[in-house]
Amino acid sequence: MRAPSTILAFTLLMSLVGLGAFSGCGGSSDSPPKPLSTRFDDMYIAQIALDQKQAVVQTQNDWSVAKMENAKAEADHNEVNGQLSVVKNNQQAAKLAINSAISNKKAAEQSADTNRINAAQKDLRAAELGKKAADARVAYYETYRDYLKKHWRYTQENMYWREAQYELAKAQLAQKNNIAPKGVTYDSYGKQEEERAKRAASARDKAQGDRGRATSAREQWIKYQQEADQLSGTPSSHPDPMLPRVQPTTAAGA
Repeated sequence: MRAPSTILAFTLLMSLVGLGAFSGCGGSSDSPPKPLSTRFDDMYIAQIALDQKQAVVQTQNDWSVAKMENAKAEADHNEVNGQLSVVKNNQQAAKLAINSAISNKKAAEQSADTNRINAAQKDLRAAELGKKAADARVAYYETYRDYLKKHWRYTQENMYWREAQYELAKAQLAQKNNIAPKGVTYDSYGKQEEERAKRAASARDKAQGDRGRATSAREQWIKYQQEADQLSGTPSSHPDPMLPRVQPTTAAGA
């Protein structure tokens, strides 16, 4: 018979595994990327001539662009996530429209007025198609939001990869000029850049897969929305977040 302390330890171990307490038990792959662990101090290359710093300047610019792309990706995700509540409210309104149409149809049938019955049936069919389109629109927004979250993660990974390229360019320039700061291991900068490049590529592939699903959901919504609009005779004006935004034209540009 096992000792109570052994049984208790085994039970605690199983509880930790179930909660994913170990790094290999899931969850870690979904965590945001951490900042770079290896950086090269600018002071070591400060006196090197500018004409030798083309790679440093280029990678620094690429890093700046990546930071702006990450900020936009975050803003886009937050915007659509906020709009989702409005889209779901429209879905609830579509449900209420069906209830009203059913009540009107019952009243029309009691009146025995053929014209009124036909109109009520048409209104009910329009309400049903409107509900179908509203459901598809919610699915579209949710799928698109999921894509934007993956895209945001990719821009985070890409931002750190571009920074790693910048740090590597500085280190390579210093090494080329025989600068050997104490405690600096030049090989670590190349390994860091390779690791970040792989992470960025993986995140990009995941985002592209989700974009394909969002595109399919959008096409489904457009199909149902067109059917509903055609029957109701009233074109809808729902925003389409995947539709490219038209930039305002200035007088000078015109």
